[in-house]
Amino acid sequence: MEENKPWALVADVLGEGGHLQALAHVLQQHFTIICHRDFLKDPALHGPKVQALLMWKYLPAAEPALLRLLPALRVVSSGGVGIDHLDVAFINSLGVKVANTPGVVADATADLAMTLLLASARQLLEGHRIARDPMTLSLPQDLMGHEVTGATLGIVGMGEVGYKVAQRSKGFDMEVMYHNRNRRSREEEQAVGATYCQSLDELLRRSDFLVVAVKLTPDTVGLIGRRELSLMKRSATLVNVSRGVVVDQEALVRALRAGTIRAAALDVTHPEPLPRDHPLLRLPNALITPHMGINTYATARRILQRVVDNAAAAVRGLPVPNEVTRPNL
Repeated sequence: MEENKPWALVADVLGEGGHLQALAHVLQQHFTIICHRDFLKDPALHGPKVQALLMWKYLPAAEPALLRLLPALRVVSSGGVGIDHLDVAFINSLGVKVANTPGVVADATADLAMTLLLASARQLLEGHRIARDPMTLSLPQDLMGHEVTGATLGIVGMGEVGYKVAQRSKGFDMEVMYHNRNRRSREEEQAVGATYCQSLDELLRRSDFLVVAVKLTPDTVGLIGRRELSLMKRSATLVNVSRGVVVDQEALVRALRAGTIRAAALDVTHPEPLPRDHPLLRLPNALITPHMGINTYATARRILQRVVDNAAAAVRGLPVPNEVTRPNL
């Protein structure tokens, strides 16, 4: 019965009237859910009931002020792989477990990385604008794109997402090179036809398209900055599906304006969304999408199911399948 289910606090997007209401039944199988906005109407009443905080795209934010209102909390279960938005050490200090959802976002994110690469290379948005423009009376002959087939693809970060991007690039006969903290096995490299670059600088110099798919750590903040952009080909395109702060956005604006690189295609920025007067939004050679890499119904369902499975295990006192035990680096 509903009253016997443990309570879970969820983002408003997942609750009554939320954009993902169609998937709420995944949560309701195991939990009585309460939306953040309803929780805030009477935290003293609802707080002692909540045993699980279920996060979707960083919300509800697991901030100390909120966590201290949840004395019965057993777990913070976050959708997605990254944990840079979580103070794991602090949450654990409250006797609360932390979990994430590795292994379920890579396909959708890699799909979007290739979508951004192709759309930027072939000037898809400009073509769409011209085709729909009521003033268009004849089709332009000078809307030229850049060849993807046979081009050199550089991948920075050959984790789950990076490897999936390499798999997809085989269909375009791309020459795949990658730079990663740890080299993949020879068998894994051969499976996608990838060549390891010990030096990031070498990868930057040789890539026609550079896909950034690293995890956010202190070492990757500002990884692609003025110096790195200056090493890239003037005809190169930067694709970022990792985190916005991995790329120095001021340096990127200057590089795009000066023609240091040809274009950028970004699913992530900092902040999100960008201020409406941000110069990146006015550059014709910058394609920006609203952090939608995981936004497919199938992926959302898999993420939510994993979020629920992790939380249900924690509430029952069972081993948490995807528990995050290390503190933030």
